[in-house]
Amino acid sequence: MNDSEIRLTSLAHGGGCGCKLSPAVLRELLAGMPAASAFPDLLVGIETGDDAAVYRINDSQAVVATTDFFMPIVDDPFDFGRIAAANALSDVYAMGGKPILALAILGMPMGKIKTETVRAILEGGASICTEAGIPVAGGHSIDSPEPIYGLAVIGLVNPARVLRNTGAKPGDALILSKALGVGVISAALKAGKLEAAQERGLYAALVDSTTRLNAVGHALAGIAQVHAVTDVTGFGLLGHGLEICRGSNLTARISFDALPLLGGVADLARTPYRTGAAVRNWASYGQDVVLAPGLEDWQRDVMADPQTSGGLLVAVAHEGVDAVLAQLRAAGFSAAAVIGAMAEGPPQIQAGL
Repeated sequence: MNDSEIRLTSLAHGGGCGCKLSPAVLRELLAGMPAASAFPDLLVGIETGDDAAVYRINDSQAVVATTDFFMPIVDDPFDFGRIAAANALSDVYAMGGKPILALAILGMPMGKIKTETVRAILEGGASICTEAGIPVAGGHSIDSPEPIYGLAVIGLVNPARVLRNTGAKPGDALILSKALGVGVISAALKAGKLEAAQERGLYAALVDSTTRLNAVGHALAGIAQVHAVTDVTGFGLLGHGLEICRGSNLTARISFDALPLLGGVADLARTPYRTGAAVRNWASYGQDVVLAPGLEDWQRDVMADPQTSGGLLVAVAHEGVDAVLAQLRAAGFSAAAVIGAMAEGPPQIQAGL
């Protein structure tokens, strides 16, 4: 980015999946929406806050449809486009599907941002779609006060292999595919408080994580022992973990010490750097999380940290753990780890060291 150009993140009040409405507000807004029961071919709607809608076409094909967009999490326009596109595609992968096309969603304050910058954002998104093997087949753009970019994505899935955030069983292991801490790093970057050498390393780690496609979700759909899957995004590990708990009517037990963290995140979180979204997240669902004595505030914040284009959270029977980890590591998810397990009990998370 040219030094004379305005920083993208300075034009937005939030960034990445930290822009999402809080879980509590979203539940209130969706309460009372018409039930999907009148549409028998709508296999997945809004009832459990799943990652995408799924509509059955026939016995072997269903459409997966989603949209995701947000304001800049980084200042580099090409990287912003890549991150936003990978994040939107993730919802299709989290359902076990394969994307087939995308439509761009673009809102830009054209008097404040150069045309070349907007073009770079679009090129970044298109590069990720090329990596996923799909076209950007159109879209819609508006002149808006804050920069916004994302995708609407259409995919296909076998109705018998749809992955959902419901259906976990007692004794299932919980596996997380990506390291946590995207929101912590982005908060520090936006504050401009990182030294140059450290910033380069942390920035590279953030971009590497957020642009890694969750395409392995399609392969996980072929493992019979996988019972529930979601991707960890704006509501943080705890928020999306609670969606599995509520959808399965079970308790999740998570060990903080088992959580993979991006390098440097623990030190940053102790500073503390945290997003406003992490605070909103905890206020929304903290009553459903039991924290063990000894857990510190920064550790709670990391578990509530909004993840932009985060990893997959997988509930899998014990006999399928090795197969899931093998698929993840073969796909380049070296941080993948077993972080806990599902158990009989009320829909809550018990978090310990």
